[in-house]
Amino acid sequence: MAVHPTAIVESGAEIGPGCDIGPYAVIYAGVRMGARNRVHAFAVLGDVPQDKKGGGAPTRVEIGDDNVFREHVTVHRGTRSAAERAERKGGLGGHHPPSRTARESVTRIGSKNLFMVGSHVAHDVTIGSNVVVANAVQLAGHVVVEDFATFGGLAGVAQFVRVGESAFVAAGAMVERDVPPFCIAQGDRARVRAVNRVGLERRGVPRESIAEIERVFRAIFFAKGPRSEALARVATDDPFAARLVASLAR
Repeated sequence: MAVHPTAIVESGAEIGPGCDIGPYAVIYAGVRMGARNRVHAFAVLGDVPQDKKGGGAPTRVEIGDDNVFREHVTVHRGTRSAAERAERKGGLGGHHPPSRTARESVTRIGSKNLFMVGSHVAHDVTIGSNVVVANAVQLAGHVVVEDFATFGGLAGVAQFVRVGESAFVAAGAMVERDVPPFCIAQGDRARVRAVNRVGLERRGVPRESIAEIERVFRAIFFAKGPRSEALARVATDDPFAARLVASLAR
């Protein structure tokens, strides 16, 4: 363990073996962070949420392993009052149940994520693993981001929105609705445009599954008539395509 003499470590903070705490870093007690994370200059992790009714109740941020937080990244901890309001409203605009973090007042980040310069993770957000968040992306409170999602620079996501597995949110997109798994969302206000074929290939998803996702996508998004009828007609045995159907059926 190496702690630079200019760093400030609060009494009671637990520092694991192998940690390297650089100049002018400030570590408070109660930090929950896994192994091999790298935090660059001026990043702030676990500060109080930007919520007028935070209530001062004990809340936290939980971070997994092998994450990179570049300069000026901010990650805010959960807020009790926001969680209680979410429970009263029935979750995501009445369409989904409240997220686990909404009930627990936790901002939770998985592993192997990259947060580029100036990106922001607000209170009670849940982020999976292998997610890329580009420069100046803004994630509002109670957002849920599933594994392998990617955000282009300057994108913004409204509160309570879910961004699905292996989705791609294009640069500058303003997202106010859920983004289905494996899809590209682009525009202001963002809409689903296509299947994220490049992202799926990079992830190593089998070609057969990518082709089936594209078939199901066309059957649902290009069908005439209500989407509910298209969802009722479509059938697939592929596990990836089935996850797309299940997400749209919620």
